[in-house]
This record gives sequence, structure tokens and C-alpha cells, in this order.
Amino acid sequence: MTDALTAITVLWGFVFIYAVMATMDFGAGFWSMVYINKTKTKATNIANRYLSPTWEVTNTFIVALVVAVYSMFPRAAYTLGTVLLIPGSMILLLLSLRSAFLVFSNIAEDYRKVLTYISGISGILIPGLLISVLPITHGGFVYFTDGAQNLNLGRLFTSLNVYSFIGFAVASTLFLSSLLLADYSKASDELHAYHVYRRDALIMGPISLIMAFAIMLTLREEAAWIYDKMMDDLSILILSVIFFLIGGLALIIPSINNKSLRGIPRLAVIMITLQYLAASYVYGKAHLPYIVYPEVTIQSAFTDPNSFRAVFTTYIVGFLILFPGFIYFWSLFMQDKRYLRQKKTKEQT
Repeated sequence: MTDALTAITVLWGFVFIYAVMATMDFGAGFWSMVYINKTKTKATNIANRYLSPTWEVTNTFIVALVVAVYSMFPRAAYTLGTVLLIPGSMILLLLSLRSAFLVFSNIAEDYRKVLTYISGISGILIPGLLISVLPITHGGFVYFTDGAQNLNLGRLFTSLNVYSFIGFAVASTLFLSSLLLADYSKASDELHAYHVYRRDALIMGPISLIMAFAIMLTLREEAAWIYDKMMDDLSILILSVIFFLIGGLALIIPSINNKSLRGIPRLAVIMITLQYLAASYVYGKAHLPYIVYPEVTIQSAFTDPNSFRAVFTTYIVGFLILFPGFIYFWSLFMQDKRYLRQKKTKEQT
């Protein structure tokens, strides 16, 4: 494996981790807004309980992603920074708004509902804007003339493939977040909230799959080069659909510990994550060697090999230090019954 291929693999790993964590985070904010007036269910409390410790952790990965792009592919960073000036500015603005209002919603009691609505709406818009970066890199939207790069916004806003990606991002955000919140509700013994989020996951799951098929159909018309390469790994795409079906089945079958309760949400979370991993592998592989088709490749945008090795070593050391902390955080957050009961007791008082 060449240095450039190693670097893009690390970068795509950051993209996948952030995509999964961020969709769960953004979706939880949206569900908190949806159920804020539903007094008979604690779905909003569950969503807020999930949001409280996780949104700070999620933001660390987008920082790592941006640093990785600039340190490993500086020439691509220049191109992306130029053509994504408008959508990138909108993303940063919404991220700032959401972060600020999430903090203030826990302090300003009189304005909690308004702040929750603002953070919820901005949170569901961010994934759609973030994923719009992908179809932009497929070619046809960026013009390279006389050393300058320009984004054709008119063509961007009339592309069915772009809207398919945006629809997929929104549906996946709601699906993954409801799935994780169902698991978290069950772990917290909040069965009413569990039934609510399990129902939402069963609704949003098929919608996200339909949007994935819409992406493939529009991709064949607007970016045939990447569609044809994805079809070379059709077996892995079929495997991802099988993972999806297993995940859906895990939400329907009786629970192991309680036969009267349907669903094994932890298994569903694992299977759906594997589904997205398999699909993202096929897409990422098909995208190679281009970062922005057809002008910017991983080789042409790659940094100096010596600089890459120094940066790569730094990342390895950093993750060796941070990874045990993330594992401990996850085990405390999702498995420690003392922590879950403590949070539940505080909310009841």
C-alpha cells in the first residue's frame, strides 16, 4: 500500500467515524425537539441524556478530519476550500448555532423550548449540507480554468443526485439516531421511550434504504464512472443489504431477557453499522484515485512523504492515548448501570 493510499484510508476512516457519530448526535437533537411536548413519554429526556456527554466528543472528530485533509492532502484542501466556500460557511454557521443553543438550552429554563427547536432544526440541516460535498467531488460541478476552481451552484441545485444524497443523509440521521436511542432507552429501563424510538427506527430504516437506491439510480445518470466501479463490488453491496435486513429483524424478534418485549436493539445497532461500513467501503474504493474528479487525485494532492510519515506517526500515538478513553466513555455511557440509574434518579427529582 502506497503512502497516498494509506493516507486516504486514514482520512476515509475519520469520515466514516464522524458520519456515524454525528448522525446519531444530530438526530438525537431532532428527536428531542419532536417529543418535547409529549408529556406521556420520556423520549425527550432520553435524547437530552444522550446529547449531554456526546456532542463534545463528536466535535473532536471533525477537527481531526479537517486537520487530516490539510496535513495529508494540502493541494486537495485548497481546491475543496475554494469550491466549498459557500456550503462550508453554511455548515460552520449551523454548527456554531447548534452548539451554542445546546449549551444555552440547559441554562435558560424559560427559553428551553425555543432553543431546543433551533438546535433541532439546525441539527437536521447540517447532515444534508455535509453530504452534499460527496456529489460535488463526482465531477461536473467544479470548473478548473486558468488555475482557478469555480463551483457551478446552478447545476448543483438542479441535480437529482445531490438531492438524493441529501435525502439519504436526513433519513440516515433519523434512522441511526432512533436506533441508538432505542438501545439507550432499553439500557436505561425507559421502556415507553424504547417503544417510541423502536417504532421510529422501523419507519426510517426502509426510507433510508429507498434513498440509497435513489442515489444509485441518479448516480448512474450523472456520474457513471463511479457507478460502474461500485457495480464491480456488487457482492459487498448485497452483503450490506443483508446486514440491513438482519438489523431490521433484530428490532422485531422477541427480546432475549424479556419474551414479551420485542427487539434486540444492540444487535440492530451493530448490524446497521456494519451495513454502512460495507457500503461506504464500496463507495470509497470506487472513488479512487480521485478526490475531485477528474483533476485532483490522491497522488497529485498528496503531501511530502516525509511530512506524511511524521503526521501519520503522530496520529498513531494520539489514538493509542485516546482510544482507551473512548472505550471507557462508551462502556460508562451505555453499559454502566450505576451511571444510568444515577441519571434517571436526577431527572425524576
